[in-house]
Amino acid sequence: MNLYPNLFSPIKIKGLNLSNRITMAPMYVGYADAEGKVTELVLDHYKKMGASGASLIVVENMCIDPSGLGAPFMLRVDKDEYIDGLKKISDTIHNEGAYAFAQINHAGRYAFMRDRIAPSPVKVWDVTPREMTVNEIKFMIERYADAALRIKKAGFDGVELHGGTGYLLSQFVSPRLNKRTDEYGGSLEARMRFPIEVLEAVRKKVGEEYPVGYRLLADELYPGGLTLDEAVVFAKTYAEKGIDYLSVMAGTHESFKMPPYVEMERNEGYMVPFAKAIKKALPETVIIAAGRIQTPQYADKVIKDKEADLIGLARVLFSDPLWPKKAKGEIAEPIVACNPSCSQCMDMIMKGKRPYCSQWSKKERQDFIKKIEGK
Repeated sequence: MNLYPNLFSPIKIKGLNLSNRITMAPMYVGYADAEGKVTELVLDHYKKMGASGASLIVVENMCIDPSGLGAPFMLRVDKDEYIDGLKKISDTIHNEGAYAFAQINHAGRYAFMRDRIAPSPVKVWDVTPREMTVNEIKFMIERYADAALRIKKAGFDGVELHGGTGYLLSQFVSPRLNKRTDEYGGSLEARMRFPIEVLEAVRKKVGEEYPVGYRLLADELYPGGLTLDEAVVFAKTYAEKGIDYLSVMAGTHESFKMPPYVEMERNEGYMVPFAKAIKKALPETVIIAAGRIQTPQYADKVIKDKEADLIGLARVLFSDPLWPKKAKGEIAEPIVACNPSCSQCMDMIMKGKRPYCSQWSKKERQDFIKKIEGK
């Protein structure tokens, strides 16, 4: 008996037939090597995710240009030499029965080196990034397009542009971070120009039939930052340009540690209201909701109430990669819940360490530590 008929109903993204409404939202784990190449640790992780029962796995953000590296062990897609390794990821996911998308990204002012580029020189922590020239903007647009084409050549079923978490695409849209006075700054229409031109360049490279999604920052949750009202206008414009889905999130690296966000984050489905608002404004566009959607009961209700079309699981799936199969009743064991008061995985990532989940069994944790220590 299917207890969650909405969650386990089919849906289409472009020409792809997804068997259920569960996706893996891209979660950076940093299992690549120091050169950004695929390792056995990466393949083991995505084999587990591909076998989870989720219909679509969106692989964590991959760097489109060396200037945009957000972490020392980030997967890279800025050269053709990375294609063969990335194909191993898509093949691994496909072999487990899921579709595979890949997210591409430039960290902008959040790059981990001190020499950073951004729309405007707005200080972040102890670093002030350099303002990009128009020529650099045009160059970076092509870098996104070239990276998307490499994703296609690597056998992925689609590509996702990372416009969330306060990275480069969203930095241009933000009134707080974009203080430019040229054609790429000022009004919302001008601030949207860069991500729109990126989408147009990507489409030109990969073709009209290849699925392209966008990770949408719906609200910076930071004083003076992008708010939901402007995000809705941006989302509508992106939909008009033919985006195939919008994966909605809220908050940036600067707001994640602020008390209001920390408190909000403990609640199940804390980002769902933002997805609901985007879905209401764009009823014909496929919308993904995320944000600690812990239980299949709640996930099913989100789909039933048309607050979103798909559910994105990140830390929840990291905690229990069998969540979808358990929800469907294929496995009788209870779901291992992500602990809302724990941020071990995120803390490890921010320290440049390869993360594991505090909810994993002792043996799983020990086996993982042996792998990263090469024992």
